[in-house]
Amino acid sequence: MFVFGFIKAQDKKSDSPYQFTKVKEVPHTSVKNQYRSGTCWSFSGLGFLEAEAMRKGKPAIDLSEMFVVWHSYYDKSMKYVRMHGTINYGGGGAFNDVLDVLRNYGAITEEAYKGINYKEENHVHGELDRILKAVVDAVVANPNRKLTPVWPLAIAGILNAYLGEIPEKFNYDGKEYTPRDFADNYLELNADDYVMLTSFSHHPFYKPFILEVQDNWAWGEVYNLPLNEMMETIDNAIENGYTVAWAADVSEKGFQWSKGFAVVPDEDIKEMAGLEQSKWEEMSKKDKMKLLYKFDKPVKEKVITQELRQEAFDNYQTTDDHGMLIVGTAKDQNGNKFYIIKNSWGTNQVYKGYFYASAAFVAYKTTSLMVNKESIPKKLRKKLNIK
Repeated sequence: MFVFGFIKAQDKKSDSPYQFTKVKEVPHTSVKNQYRSGTCWSFSGLGFLEAEAMRKGKPAIDLSEMFVVWHSYYDKSMKYVRMHGTINYGGGGAFNDVLDVLRNYGAITEEAYKGINYKEENHVHGELDRILKAVVDAVVANPNRKLTPVWPLAIAGILNAYLGEIPEKFNYDGKEYTPRDFADNYLELNADDYVMLTSFSHHPFYKPFILEVQDNWAWGEVYNLPLNEMMETIDNAIENGYTVAWAADVSEKGFQWSKGFAVVPDEDIKEMAGLEQSKWEEMSKKDKMKLLYKFDKPVKEKVITQELRQEAFDNYQTTDDHGMLIVGTAKDQNGNKFYIIKNSWGTNQVYKGYFYASAAFVAYKTTSLMVNKESIPKKLRKKLNIK
């Protein structure tokens, strides 16, 4: 039986310095496992659409991530060859890829298309990724001095071999659908209802631009907001019953997946709580960092500014690592704001696949968001010229 996801109203683990209390949680589907595949963007993007279907009154549903991966990989192959191999190619992607697949191909249930055709229980894509890359590179090399018209069939054949052939029709709740019919007439999801957002100062605010991250192979556009308004949009969405698809950098030392939280310690603090100031000042930088990242108590966090965020992006300290889903808000025992994050790394973890990201972490490490246009405050929709 498929159930929707949830997190306890209060979470306190004996080995964690934090005690979290849920403030607001938006209905959403359960945690999945991308396992050994680089398809977080599909899992989180579809988690967002599943929550959108629930918001529209549909029962919790499990959509096929590999349906999205199949079509995205195929379309990416076409573009890679057309671009003479000069775009990024691999298993990664972006939220706009999920929207493109919804718009162009529809959707299908996990039951109808699991996308595992290689005698494994979970997704393992190392071999698939390498074989596809080898094929498109061979096509780009153009050994025949003229591309054949059949090389796309090779791509489709590989995807079918590893993920399985996509059925033309499938049954759900006693009715037969095509993927197109299912998206339009059952889910009632329209890709044009959703937009991407970010906050970077190297482009004008309130205008769309193509986000310069490697996995944005499709050159998807994002709307640019000042940092405070990006955060306001997240809060407005959660408060009004919308989830937010969240792409972010999770390579920071403050991202403590096993302990269930993500924070941005202030490495420039003048004193450490519970330690005499004179002793703190006498400590070496290395010892200060060791103590700061010990995480035996809640830490003072860095104040995030637009300039700090931009500098991290420009210097590759913030990269487009991972896609997740923001499903609610919480506070720690000191009243500090955190966001409840649904991940796609399975449930074998302290909070069963969820973690809590501080407001500072989200402000600092967000690369892009996907939201329902209606969840953006009206005054900001007007500034962005979003109808």
